[in-house]
Amino acid sequence: MEGKAEKPEWKGRTDGLPWMIRSLVSVMKVVDRRVIYCFMAVIVPFYMLFSHKGYIAIYRFFRERFHYGPVRSFCKVYANHFRFGQVIIDRYAAYAGKTFNFSIDGNELFLNLMQSEGGFVQLSTHAGSFEMVGYGLTSHAKRINGLLFAGESQIMKDFRRSILASHNVGLIEVDGTMSHIFAMNAALDRGEIVSMTGDRLLGSPKALECSFLGAEARFPMGPFALAVQKEVPMLAMFAMRENARNYRVFVRSIESDSSLPLRARMTAMAQDFAAKLEEIVRQYPTQWFNYYDFWA
Repeated sequence: MEGKAEKPEWKGRTDGLPWMIRSLVSVMKVVDRRVIYCFMAVIVPFYMLFSHKGYIAIYRFFRERFHYGPVRSFCKVYANHFRFGQVIIDRYAAYAGKTFNFSIDGNELFLNLMQSEGGFVQLSTHAGSFEMVGYGLTSHAKRINGLLFAGESQIMKDFRRSILASHNVGLIEVDGTMSHIFAMNAALDRGEIVSMTGDRLLGSPKALECSFLGAEARFPMGPFALAVQKEVPMLAMFAMRENARNYRVFVRSIESDSSLPLRARMTAMAQDFAAKLEEIVRQYPTQWFNYYDFWA
């Protein structure tokens, strides 16, 4: 269902002043990140206290979607915040040149499309850390064009570009001018990959309602409209943290029935994506990093 956009409850940018970010990257070059994990375990409760809106959203997530009791939900909220902190630390470690291991479930789906002539759409989410995959794997056959929120701090953009450029990954900024629409279409016309998130409304109020974790939730129409209108395949990729050195990537094909009318086809693809995302979230519930009421 198409709906009106409301003011987002998430900021879409990484906290921290430029000098703080540079200092953290420098520290990562000489300090074992597991030491920082231990320090973070102590400060997470204070972050939960001062980021009350995010805390409430995740607490309700565990209470209403997984039906945990109050105590278990509180413990899961702490685990969720701690896991999110680990993912952020891992990102800075990657900026500092540290490497990670990636195991890929369904890699043949990705390789088959990489070896084809046409382009395709690749969906990621805010469960786990798909950004880490871009720092660890290189796209040899096709260039990947990832959407980037233009409101992100310049220093974070610079770090990302410096690493991704050597992995055959470029960035398309979503800045409110709709120029990213033309850039995405051009990339697909060149037979390249367009990578974007499929679980947040960004840049457009148009949405599709899908059943997700027992209730109706709104997913952005844009990715599915792009795939349908350009007649290109779509993959969903979920990168989940296993431990300090290992991430597991799940590659899933999003089914598209060309016999359906365009709108019905988009809706069916969105529901298929939502179902595959639900499987991952049920397997890794503490790696759900949407800190607002997703079902509002």
